[in-house]
Amino acid sequence: MIIKFLYDKGLRSEHANTVACAAIGLSVASWFTSRKVESQGVDRADRWGIFVATWPATWFGLGQALNQYERSVISFGR
Repeated sequence: MIIKFLYDKGLRSEHANTVACAAIGLSVASWFTSRKVESQGVDRADRWGIFVATWPATWFGLGQALNQYERSVISFGR
């Protein structure tokens, strides 16, 4: 089970949710940076922003799965 493996390695739901929030900020930052630094224009900046914006959903989902696992460990013990 992947969630158990990640939990045993020290990853907690708070960590995954923090990464998800940081990825939202990174998405906005990458859009602004790409828009200002690269000469390809807004289309390229939009692609960068959308690419990075796909990450938070994965991390929030992982955080939710870890949260449920943490609750089961607390409720039922290991």
